[in-house]
Amino acid sequence: MGKVCIKGVGEFCHHYPSVAAVVTARVGEKANAMAAAWHSPLSRKPPLYGVAISPKRFTHELILEAGEFGVNFLPFEKAEVIASLGGSTGRKADKFRLFDIAEEKPVLTSAPILAEAYAAYECQLVSHHTFGDHTWFVGEIVMVHLVEGALTDEGVLDLSSVKPAMYLGADRYVTTLRESLCYLDRKAWTKK
Repeated sequence: MGKVCIKGVGEFCHHYPSVAAVVTARVGEKANAMAAAWHSPLSRKPPLYGVAISPKRFTHELILEAGEFGVNFLPFEKAEVIASLGGSTGRKADKFRLFDIAEEKPVLTSAPILAEAYAAYECQLVSHHTFGDHTWFVGEIVMVHLVEGALTDEGVLDLSSVKPAMYLGADRYVTTLRESLCYLDRKAWTKK
């Protein structure tokens, strides 16, 4: 199979699939949840996590005002919820009521934690910077919420209990198959 060269990035989906996230923020009675495909861990010590959000988004405004945000990871069974959150605006409707999204009480922030999330981070905003058409928000993870049994003894996602919602691009979602899990021992594969 040959390769083609294309000027420009097109739909910019070449780097997917990746785990979908729902970013949340609250200021007083105003709260929002939005789907985010562009997010990443940045540091272990301190534990930093980044999310890219367009200034057009209501969540962008809330994070700047609150100085904190949540990052929620939902199972594949909730892909419709993720897509719905990404396709609607929180400026015009209360998405939590509209999509019947249950929340759990956050511990150290005011950012909504989604009850259906198998993992969620409460983050304190430490930095933000505009890159192109998005703002990169960096938060220090101050609290982690995990469903019991979501991780193996090695601390990785247990695919026999959780099937993560992964964004493929162009409003398509996939998940992992436990049968495809492959452990590669770095020591065995490293050439000396």
